[in-house]
Amino acid sequence: MARRIEVPGPVGGPRQERVAAFKLGLSAEMLIAKGYRIAARRWKTPFGEIDIVARRRHALVFVEVKARERIDDAAEAVTERGRRRIVAAAELWLAQHPDDAGRNISFDVMLVAPGKMPRHIANAFDASR
Repeated sequence: MARRIEVPGPVGGPRQERVAAFKLGLSAEMLIAKGYRIAARRWKTPFGEIDIVARRRHALVFVEVKARERIDDAAEAVTERGRRRIVAAAELWLAQHPDDAGRNISFDVMLVAPGKMPRHIANAFDASR
């Protein structure tokens, strides 16, 4: 009787972690081109992860990167639960980085889809929603 061998993940294709890292890096590069300085990438907290924390002049930006096959699908993937998680993580960032407390805070979204330029949506949501 022949045994079936299971092979994890696609053979010969890039690992999902590497693809996600590439998309995150592409998004960060777009922010850098707009004059932002990246303070952190994939900043982990007990509430969840903030994909990118960036500064520009008097602004502090918390960026959620969403990658899907279509830009519209990426936009729909930013859920209320996800927004609450990012806001909670941002509050922890501010507690740990008191010098940032006086900055103008925004919550941005970077939408990524294959073959498309990343779309940066500034002030995509606020902490009160």
